[in-house]
Amino acid sequence: MSVSVNEPLKNKVAAQLNLFYLALSFFTRLPVPKTMHYSEALLNKANRYFSLVGLVTGLLLALSYVCFSTFLPANISILLTMTISLLLTGAFHEDGLADMADGIGGAFTIEKRLTIMKDSRIGTYGAVTLVMALLLKFTLLVKLAEQDSNHLLLAILLAEVLSRAVAGSLISSMPYVSDIEQSKSKPLAQAQSSSELTILLLIGLAPLIFYSSEVIFSLLIVLVLFRWLFKQWLMARIGGFTGDCLGAGQQLSELLIYLTIVSYINKDVFIEVALTGHNFMGHSLTGHSFMGIVG
Repeated sequence: MSVSVNEPLKNKVAAQLNLFYLALSFFTRLPVPKTMHYSEALLNKANRYFSLVGLVTGLLLALSYVCFSTFLPANISILLTMTISLLLTGAFHEDGLADMADGIGGAFTIEKRLTIMKDSRIGTYGAVTLVMALLLKFTLLVKLAEQDSNHLLLAILLAEVLSRAVAGSLISSMPYVSDIEQSKSKPLAQAQSSSELTILLLIGLAPLIFYSSEVIFSLLIVLVLFRWLFKQWLMARIGGFTGDCLGAGQQLSELLIYLTIVSYINKDVFIEVALTGHNFMGHSLTGHSFMGIVG
């Protein structure tokens, strides 16, 4: 009797794990089980786990920084951690940002913009945008590291998870406009159910529990406004979104998260945690360095 009851549950768990492995294999270079089943329909459903992929990459990047910072200065540790990030994802999202900048910045018609986005070569707009984005990210992470390890590690975790939720949510409210035969994102960009969107957002919002209510409110306002403006801008420029636009949305959301958190560094409210006494690298969380845990 117990076998017959547990079998459907095991099948459901296995199906959800398969969707997660699909999302992980699509967005990262991390190995997945060889038993993973692939189809365009399954990969389309895997969009619910985009933000969970961010949790995996965020934890790996946080661990990387901890390892590097034990024997290297903070700025070098951050640079190496950013390199690990690029290796983990194959610069997938950065490539999307550069392609979108080239396409929309370098043409005046929708058809030409989409054609440029499909070109594997990088142009002036893409190169400048990518360099500025990486420099800004490095500068913001260094600023966070100047405070203490908690600011940096929690910000990395939050940005990796929440930025993917913001970008992934665009699938639910915009038409897909790229050439299906050539798009890097064709299997997952067709539809998003309300349940898939709910899962995506719940996972994306989870790391906010470590922050004070004021920071949470500011982050949500900034990201909701960005998502609305970004959507309107894409609709006006190309009539929808492409896979490159999703990558660009992730990168821009990530930068906005870091910018918002940095803006609170000199305020008396910042991070709110359930457990106090030690930070992620074994130092005290109490005192001025933690900048006022909100009760």
